[in-house]
Amino acid sequence: MFPRLDLGHGVGLRSRHYGEFLESQPKVDWLEAISENFMGTGGRPLAVLDKVRVDRPVVLHGVSLGIGSVDPLDEQYLKEWKQLIDRIEPAMVSDHLCWGRYQGRYSHDLLPMPFTEEAIGHVVSRVQAVQDRLKRQLVLENVSSYLTYPASTMSEAEFTAEVARRADCGLLVDINNIYVSAKNHGFDPKAYIDAMPLEHVAQFHLAGHFNRGDLIIDTHEGHIIDEVWQLYAYAVERLGRVPTLIEWDTGVPDLETLLAEAEKARVLEYETFERANAEAEKVMLG
Repeated sequence: MFPRLDLGHGVGLRSRHYGEFLESQPKVDWLEAISENFMGTGGRPLAVLDKVRVDRPVVLHGVSLGIGSVDPLDEQYLKEWKQLIDRIEPAMVSDHLCWGRYQGRYSHDLLPMPFTEEAIGHVVSRVQAVQDRLKRQLVLENVSSYLTYPASTMSEAEFTAEVARRADCGLLVDINNIYVSAKNHGFDPKAYIDAMPLEHVAQFHLAGHFNRGDLIIDTHEGHIIDEVWQLYAYAVERLGRVPTLIEWDTGVPDLETLLAEAEKARVLEYETFERANAEAEKVMLG
């Protein structure tokens, strides 16, 4: 079980906006910082992170843990990550449910897992090792995918939920990634959300993507499309109020545009609960 935090709606801390966060206090509930950008380093980036964590909650989000890889866990990486965590004291620490390392080589991509019992056991043991090292629960994010494995014996949603249950970790439910993978592989995105164990859902992500017709590519660029907003509303209705982040990592816009997307998510969450409450009241009144 992962404790549900009431963080509200946040955005990613990106270098384009460092100056604004150093000179003022932009109105945003919380910020996500990419762990690797601040590990084993100092200077201006770390000074910015030190400042913003005083004003609002910060979440550290990693991209290279490789929790599903078969290579041994990177001890130097874990050491530097733990040092950053101890310094920043983030509200959550997260990475991706994927693999990306093999025989000492790093693919620089978030590669999907085969959905098998063997893979569940492998990931769970590594999650438990990382959690023991960090002295806190890990939050794992579902990734966008463009391939599947013949060896898989269950759906991605079943696999993801079972990993969370057995490892007792949190889940970062990326709504855009679900939409992208559902379109690429032909599954029902709402059924995926239905399968998520409520007691483990720790965070939502929303982002833009590139649709080239025969394939949708997760680019974290551009405004969130209507279909993803609708899927977010469904997730809020099914899973409740969950800390929500707007991701925009390619062609990063001005901060005002980014914060407007976060506000749109806040309004949609509020309207979803208002509608649900009105419908429940109507049923009670007959």
